[in-house]
Amino acid sequence: MKWQQLYSTKRSGSEHKKAYSDAIRTSFLRDYDRLIFSSAFRRLQNKTQVFPLPGPVFVHNRLTHSLEVASVGRSLGKAVGDAIAQKYPHENDDFREFYKYELPSVIAAGCLAHDIGNPPFGHSGEDAIRTFFRNLEGAAKRQFSDLLSENQQRDFLFFEGNANAFRTLTHSFNEKTPGGFRLTYTTLASIIKYPADSLNGFNKQQLVTKKSGFFDSEIETYRHIAKELGIPQLDDSKNIFARHPFVYLVEAADDICYRIIDFEDAHRLNIISIDTIKELFLEFFNNEEGYDARDRVEQVFNDINDDNQRVQFLRAKLINLLLNRVTTVFMQNEEALLQGTLQRSLIDYLPETEKQLIRTIDAFSIEHIYNHRSVVEIEIAGYNVIGGLLQEFFAAVIDPGSAKSQKLLQLISQQFVITGDPKKLYNDIQSVVDFIAGMTDLYAVDVYRKITGIAFPQIR
Repeated sequence: MKWQQLYSTKRSGSEHKKAYSDAIRTSFLRDYDRLIFSSAFRRLQNKTQVFPLPGPVFVHNRLTHSLEVASVGRSLGKAVGDAIAQKYPHENDDFREFYKYELPSVIAAGCLAHDIGNPPFGHSGEDAIRTFFRNLEGAAKRQFSDLLSENQQRDFLFFEGNANAFRTLTHSFNEKTPGGFRLTYTTLASIIKYPADSLNGFNKQQLVTKKSGFFDSEIETYRHIAKELGIPQLDDSKNIFARHPFVYLVEAADDICYRIIDFEDAHRLNIISIDTIKELFLEFFNNEEGYDARDRVEQVFNDINDDNQRVQFLRAKLINLLLNRVTTVFMQNEEALLQGTLQRSLIDYLPETEKQLIRTIDAFSIEHIYNHRSVVEIEIAGYNVIGGLLQEFFAAVIDPGSAKSQKLLQLISQQFVITGDPKKLYNDIQSVVDFIAGMTDLYAVDVYRKITGIAFPQIR
């Protein structure tokens, strides 16, 4: 891959139109604006990040998490963009303009969009969708197996929020205008962490196939993007591509944020103590100098009275430290990034001392945060609610002629087309999953309670 080809102002759905930028907003700033003003992004406000929503103490939801990741991503884009522009001073003005001034907007927009395809109830929502389709029985299972290709089946059997984000952003649903959000190819490529289809994904032998990045229905869309940006196909017989280098920056921003911010939320909920955070976070500054020297950071920490403010101070210091480390790692691995051979995330290339500290944080999070009772309870609720919704609406798609099915299908928004044609069963199932995955936590619970008779709907 070439830095000169890895960005483009072409947009999904309007490839043949001339790029438009007004005096205020560039093409990549327009991507950011389209995302932040979209209803799909706003709905993240009521989607679980880790802890249940809402509660007496404010914790992060998918929206606040995405905004914070975008903030870190913008800084990473600025740091890396400046480094690339400085390394190649003789490139043309367009090249230098993009890397010095536009890359921050691209990475920030990619960070805003990275969770936009996630269903309600966090990662358990993804698991609930997979579990439902893996447990199909009888006639439903036969229709599913007979009428869908293997790759189409795996889109549901291995449902992946990353692939669903790409679909959400590029699919037109029931609108006449093609291209979905009509984002630039550059921004879209920056969110595809696992550029493989479902048939070739979920093979942990290499990073790009760890999961999947696009469904069967969006393969051609991604192919067009890859061709335009010079992203190589790693196997001519399979839909497996190299990662776009910008993906590593979006991923790193997310990796940095969730590790640190989940601790902040856990502290606010009295799950972990201030002493635990102090012990784990201050270790990163043992070998630093100047303003980041441990004794100086610890002194400022001790001078703060409020524990929440103390955590915020350490959070800011640690994010800044890791941001600088990741920028260095990115430039050190430039050749492997352009060759498409970098097989781990940027965080995994940090110095061994810091990697070990991150492993300690990860282990602590798994034991004390991600398996906390409240987190487990919301995950179980996700299985029951999403599984129950799929049970009802999938049955309606399989047998659209019954009286109950006709009533249920009326509840699905018109933007999600249900044809009732057995030859288009894949598309009809996708519409059901699109409908459910796009719900907020509270709306999913509300619909579930009403269609199962737990709550009686009121006449509006």
